[in-house]
Amino acid sequence: METKDFKYIIFLSILVLLLTAANIYFGSVSIPASSVTDILMGNEAEKESWTYIVIQSRIPQAITALMAGAALSVAGLMLQTVFNNPLADSSILGISSGASLGVALVMLGMGGSIITSDITIGGFLSVIAGALTGAIAIMSVILFLSTLIKNNIMLLIAGIMIGYITSSAISLLNFFSTAEGVQSYLSWGMGSFSGISLYQLPAFCSTAVTGLVISVLLIKPMNALLLGVRYAENLGVNIKRTRNLLLLSTGILTAVTTAFCGPVSFIGLAVPHISRLLLGTSNHNILLPVTALCGAAMALLCSIICIIPGESGIIPVNAVTPVIGAPVIIYVIINQKKIGYFN
Repeated sequence: METKDFKYIIFLSILVLLLTAANIYFGSVSIPASSVTDILMGNEAEKESWTYIVIQSRIPQAITALMAGAALSVAGLMLQTVFNNPLADSSILGISSGASLGVALVMLGMGGSIITSDITIGGFLSVIAGALTGAIAIMSVILFLSTLIKNNIMLLIAGIMIGYITSSAISLLNFFSTAEGVQSYLSWGMGSFSGISLYQLPAFCSTAVTGLVISVLLIKPMNALLLGVRYAENLGVNIKRTRNLLLLSTGILTAVTTAFCGPVSFIGLAVPHISRLLLGTSNHNILLPVTALCGAAMALLCSIICIIPGESGIIPVNAVTPVIGAPVIIYVIINQKKIGYFN
């Protein structure tokens, strides 16, 4: 790793820390900075409600945004590498659509609760269960198809078709559902980093870290894939196993993020390009950690923008991410030949 690359990591790490602090100190409810500091130091605040807001709301929201941004960005980077396609992202294989279908079944088809002969799950837990089940189901289908389809482009197209099928199923559920159910589903679909409680945070973080660890272990095979499949095979890379592990890691990162935060758009698509433009290289030894840090910073920035209205309300995440991500994608499309990421 070159010195200049190390400087990028230092800079982005400091930026992530500053944005995390900003997410804790600022919110839709105005709390003096001195009071926030007292709460973080374990001292009593002037109002008990302030302590609850900082500890139970702002801290989990900041950590959620940090982890979700890193997870989605790394998932997008891996898919762009394995499919050799600069416009691939974590939703391209239909995994996000599978999570959305699971939530639609719970909210629109089951009235917001999962009821069996043995257990009953309601509220936010039922949404998480539905999203994870849907994402895992689609991920299993994709992994099965990967054993039958050897061509990456054909597998990509198969994933897109699965996404269309799940979208059709969601449309039918919306058509036959009640107005209240449709409203609840639309609210979830707008994306939010504020839905995870302090109690649920360890499960979210541990699952996301598992996916990120798998991605780190795949850095060398991904670098080999940049040179072409045949060259990678000559270097001893097991293409089938590498592709399946990439899909598994991507599925884990996408599933857990979509389940807890909703289908957050554009971060997984745009951030890898921002990182490549910043570094001027596609070497995953430096590109992957920088992409994770850039994704965390972007998600934290979007989280701050979402609370700009103050007490008037919180802007949905998916109303902010396209404003930042879309110009990056347009730039990449226009300058694709000049940039030449995968050449």
